[in-house]
Amino acid sequence: MFAPNFSFEQEQQFFLDIQQSIENQSFDRLILSQYKGELAQLEKMTFRQIELQGQATLSCLYHYPTQDITKNYSIDEGLEKIAELLSQSKQANLFTLHEDVQLKKNKKKAMLSRQKKQAEVTKIEQQHNREKHRYVQQQSPFLKHLGITDEKGQVIPSMARKWKQINKFIEIFSNAYEQIDASQQALNIVDFGSGKGYLTFALYDYLQAQNKTPLITGVELRSNLVEFCQQVADEVGFNHLDFFEGDVRSYQPAKLDVMIALHACDIATDFAIHTGIRLNASMIMCAPCCHKELRPQLKSPEVLQPMLQFGIHAGQQAEMLTDTLRALLLKAYGYETKVFEFVSLEHTSKNKMILATKRKDIQQPDEKIMQQIQALKEMYGIQKQSLELLLQDQMPIENIGCKC
Repeated sequence: MFAPNFSFEQEQQFFLDIQQSIENQSFDRLILSQYKGELAQLEKMTFRQIELQGQATLSCLYHYPTQDITKNYSIDEGLEKIAELLSQSKQANLFTLHEDVQLKKNKKKAMLSRQKKQAEVTKIEQQHNREKHRYVQQQSPFLKHLGITDEKGQVIPSMARKWKQINKFIEIFSNAYEQIDASQQALNIVDFGSGKGYLTFALYDYLQAQNKTPLITGVELRSNLVEFCQQVADEVGFNHLDFFEGDVRSYQPAKLDVMIALHACDIATDFAIHTGIRLNASMIMCAPCCHKELRPQLKSPEVLQPMLQFGIHAGQQAEMLTDTLRALLLKAYGYETKVFEFVSLEHTSKNKMILATKRKDIQQPDEKIMQQIQALKEMYGIQKQSLELLLQDQMPIENIGCKC
């Protein structure tokens, strides 16, 4: 058995727990974070066991700020790589079928903690070359109620794109959730503009499968959808899932851990982000659309005029500038922020995601980032941006737009 030497006894025990969980087939995943090694900008690593061409394999997803890289190792090579990366990481979380184990360390000491699982988790099939991993189980009853699957639990062909979008959303949420307080039992989540509830129900189902207590409210203006979704939630036994008729103006939660706003029109996205920041949410997920506010204000630099004489380019620039300012404001207020493609254009035209996870509490926004924002506004002649005004308490909550 491979037995590396570590600085702390707790670290040695943690590595032994990893080896034993792989040997007894209870290993689920391993997350190494706060990396201090030589790989520049590496944020964290997630190891999972899969099966490739009939061989047990350790697959590692290396998370960087702008991309993720996957590398596959044999079990022995994977354990050696884990030992190397573990010694260079300040925190590690091991998830098995029976318990969760956390290691935290600094230069002087290491702390090892364990939490037993409340219930035995069914072993997940890991055959990578046979069936693609799904974050939402296809047999989940809510899918039939929402018209995603038929009586036999098969995805209805016309809903295949929506099914892909649901799984991609939960995958993004799952990876971001690992970066915040994954030990928190109850999560207060609000989904602004929940629509027919596809993603709302899927998120509840996913968290419940993780033995969490999801306290989720879907907020929607259309009364018929609110009534429909509440009826489905009652029928499938999602007891902590509620739906509220209203929008970000009329629904003001007292506590918020995760704020979701997908396809909130124009500045409704800014109001939703402001709600998340104001309530100190750990995670903010937005997929903006209808970027109308900045385009009439846009006075592009003269050097860009030949390019922007074409209308489609001007619209794309307004969209990029709008979401850049939103992302920078989130960073200025203590959030680690990413802007990326949600799902490919093949599946939806509204495909940009702004994902922010809370990193630190601040008293004042970061001055350097605020200067960057001001420079961009001056360059493009922008006088008004709603999220900035809201954060400065200079804008009333009214006329916030709609959900498309």
